[in-house]
Amino acid sequence: MATGVRKIVLLTLGWEEIPKSVSVHGAPEDERLLAPVPGILLQTDGGWLLLDTGFNLPLITDPALYRRFFPVPTYKPVVPGPGEPLYEALDKAGVPIDEIHAVAVSHLHHDHAGGLKHFAGRVPVHAQRAELAWGMSGRPDLEQHGTARVEFDDPRIDWHLADGQETIAPGVTVVPTYGHTPGHQSFIVELDDSVGGGGYVFACDAADLTENIDQELAIGVFVDVVASQTIEPIRRLKAIAAERGFPVIPGHDPQAWPHYTREMASRFAAALARG
Repeated sequence: MATGVRKIVLLTLGWEEIPKSVSVHGAPEDERLLAPVPGILLQTDGGWLLLDTGFNLPLITDPALYRRFFPVPTYKPVVPGPGEPLYEALDKAGVPIDEIHAVAVSHLHHDHAGGLKHFAGRVPVHAQRAELAWGMSGRPDLEQHGTARVEFDDPRIDWHLADGQETIAPGVTVVPTYGHTPGHQSFIVELDDSVGGGGYVFACDAADLTENIDQELAIGVFVDVVASQTIEPIRRLKAIAAERGFPVIPGHDPQAWPHYTREMASRFAAALARG
């Protein structure tokens, strides 16, 4: 039996046109990024585990819903094609959605939780208990913070809630990195020896960009903390990665995400060919 992840496929589920200040606290407002929207497929015992689910297409394509849920003119969601972003990405990756046996979300923002509707009543969904409590709290500022309760308030969702660090599948551990949202989590992924071992730390929105990690720069969007408090989770992830010899992968870096997408495609194609 495998004790770790055997394959990683990085998905790009769209993009966000944003000011860099969303990712780096204090960056100039006129400096803009086209940030990728990430999804991560992990092949584990039992099938595929999906980390994060991208946008909910109707919230973008319906004019009335768009005005409600994306009212800030400096933020623009971009989807790859006419269909649901997750379905299009899975089709490109050659992974049928029925082969996904579990899902985990780093947090409940539009660009990470919008595809949860595809899994309601079908598979377990892992999140931090603090994140779901925040999302279901009824706070009047939820939508202001990019969270739409309509995307996850579904009694059919089989929530599996963690209270801190927890292993959710062989080789996959969630790590609480609260700050960006009150229950944000990042992921440690350990690879099986059959594919060479090692692993990765996926920071998700605890660190959008490589410079957040390398320079320990505060992120630009946070809830119920001050900017300087978002640096501690970055340092914690770096310490975990250094101890294990893993790289830390930022969540929305326009250069790093395509680089790692290509690197993993090459690495796991070679590993499977050898196996």
